[in-house]
Amino acid sequence: VIDISYSTSKYDQETKVLVYGEAESADYLISNLVDNHFESYSEPYQYLQGNLGYSLKRIILPNQTIVLPCFPELLLDLAKGFPVMMS
Repeated sequence: VIDISYSTSKYDQETKVLVYGEAESADYLISNLVDNHFESYSEPYQYLQGNLGYSLKRIILPNQTIVLPCFPELLLDLAKGFPVMMS
């Protein structure tokens, strides 16, 4: 699952991550347009309270590439999707 997140970023990070974990989706990716990065959640597991979520969260920066879990032969170059920030 890949979500494009701008106005719903908090909801995606706090609620949808639990929903997809409960559904045992192997991977959940968020294109976070607020913080200008990708978030990759993987390895679903069950919390002690019974909720399901993900044990791994990885941040992929705009100058990096990511291999899409379901399509390992494809590389997604984030520099083409996120604006380059100059300091």
